[in-house]
Amino acid sequence: MTRVLAQVSALRDAAVGYADSHADHIARADSAWTRSAENLLHYLSLRTRDLRDLQDRLSDMGLSSLGRCESHVLENLESVVRMLQAAAGPRRATRRSRAAGRATARPGLTISQGNHLIARHAEDLLGPAPDARGGARRVRVLVTMPATAADDPHLVPRLLDAGMDCARINCAHDDQDVWARIIRRVRRESKRRGRICRVLMDLAGPKVRVGPLPPGPRVLKVRPLRDELGRVTRPVLLGLCYAPPDRLGNASLPDDCDVQLPLDARPGELRVTPDSFIRFVDARGSRRRMLVRDVHPGGIVAQIERTAYILAGTRLRVPSGAQETIVRVGQLPELPGAVLLRPHDLLRMTDDPAAQVGQALDASDRRASRSVPIPAATITCLPPRVLATVQVGDPVLFDDGKIEGVARRVRRMGEHTEVLVDITRARAAGDRLRTDKGVNLPGTSLPVHSITEDDAAALQFIAAHADVVAQSFVRTASDVLDLHARLAEAGADQLGVVTKIETRQAFANLPSIILAGMQRPRFGVMIARGDLAVEVGYERLAEVQEEILWLCEAGHVPVIWATQVLEGLASAGRPSRAEITDAAMAERAECVMLNKGPYITDAVRVLDDILSRMHEHQKKKVPRLRRLAVAQTLDRQGPA
Repeated sequence: MTRVLAQVSALRDAAVGYADSHADHIARADSAWTRSAENLLHYLSLRTRDLRDLQDRLSDMGLSSLGRCESHVLENLESVVRMLQAAAGPRRATRRSRAAGRATARPGLTISQGNHLIARHAEDLLGPAPDARGGARRVRVLVTMPATAADDPHLVPRLLDAGMDCARINCAHDDQDVWARIIRRVRRESKRRGRICRVLMDLAGPKVRVGPLPPGPRVLKVRPLRDELGRVTRPVLLGLCYAPPDRLGNASLPDDCDVQLPLDARPGELRVTPDSFIRFVDARGSRRRMLVRDVHPGGIVAQIERTAYILAGTRLRVPSGAQETIVRVGQLPELPGAVLLRPHDLLRMTDDPAAQVGQALDASDRRASRSVPIPAATITCLPPRVLATVQVGDPVLFDDGKIEGVARRVRRMGEHTEVLVDITRARAAGDRLRTDKGVNLPGTSLPVHSITEDDAAALQFIAAHADVVAQSFVRTASDVLDLHARLAEAGADQLGVVTKIETRQAFANLPSIILAGMQRPRFGVMIARGDLAVEVGYERLAEVQEEILWLCEAGHVPVIWATQVLEGLASAGRPSRAEITDAAMAERAECVMLNKGPYITDAVRVLDDILSRMHEHQKKKVPRLRRLAVAQTLDRQGPA
């Protein structure tokens, strides 16, 4: 016991000394964060050591194992020291343990004070917790607004009624006019309900993306739904519109059409009747037919029960009275540009926007195993000169990690760089890499600023209209301070700031990033798990997000749990079992973010229910011992 007392006392003294040695960080923190900065430094000192053996000894003694001390480190250590001193007694306490047991620090935060700071900081940033207004949960729900929220009079009210607490606008999409209309609607509808709904605007940041590629063909693929036996359960509804070739769609056709195709025919030109068949040959030479269901002034509604590839100019044989009339499909939109990549392909990647890009014509025969390897495709990366620091051996990942590679050759050509990437992971049949997909370089320190020119332009709007700004692709504390300086120039001292942790560098620099964020009164952290998983590796994501939660709790920093929460439900109407478990785990954060989708209202409603139920069982990472009905079943069942 004397040895354990000395160990815990040494931990306490080291924590105090560590905070004193970094007093400049505490001094720079806003007054709202002074105690929090100090507690974070205490926690950082504690976690520089492996305490597992000590924890086991403390647990065996029936004492706190320090495993839930994040919010009140010093007081937890002091409490253990006092109990060990009392248990050791004056005879067993050696001179060394008595000296180590003397109070050496100013009073630390109690557990209730630490929890109060977390709750206060979360309310300052994100608004009141739902349970403060009579709800059954403390975790807020942040919802990404689609562009349709600007004009749809029903969407925002439905989301608020389902449980939305904060609205997110992604500045990577749409424009200031759309943003303004969304914000006006959110403000108006939340005021009608007597609610506070904070608006968070998310800067796009310097995300590396695939540059423009030659557009794909003007082709439309239609495929009906089938059951396990291959039987059609839902045919595809086609709206064949009477419209000029440069127009797609017609307002007079029903909204339930899956696809609309323009025809080069005019109203009244065709005398087609329901239950007749329109026949055609698709892009593969396959004979297909579609059944006419309805005829409207603006066109024809037909259904097709077999997969077809329809090109612009496809000839349709339409029954018109006793004869057939040949009409053509009008102009279709081009498919986004893409290159097909397979394992062992070589990909030329350049940051020269003038480079010739696209798929090599005989890409299927060009492999790295050739004596003179030739790339299967060439792409550009944006922003310009972003590849200047790439080195041979650096990992390169595309499209959220769906395609992986490694840099095999790097050539510097003036102000531009060309990287030859060996594709190490893709589907055997190939994966298509499309224009604007993300590129991750987790092993490379990129020469980019955290705030782009577009971000700087958006900041003026954000300062005037939003409550919170989220900063993307932060890497160092200086990135955070750069945003602070720009906000000061814009006179936006009242604006809350959320730092998104989505790069390997940001995770490595998390303590200094948090301490920099504490220099503003309203600050939080978002765990952007999409890019973060690609950067650190999916197998490490669970571990990394736990460490982020620990450090943020030690700093009393509110956390937003983000990316792919209930994504299957929001996008397809049905969640997976893993998604439900993931959503329940989010109860340890102060806010959960949902992405947009056609079933987003259902996703908000389900998340509200999950978080409300978990609120009765869990608070942060501490189980709450609510009465369990299942615990009483044994008495009701009687003896076996």
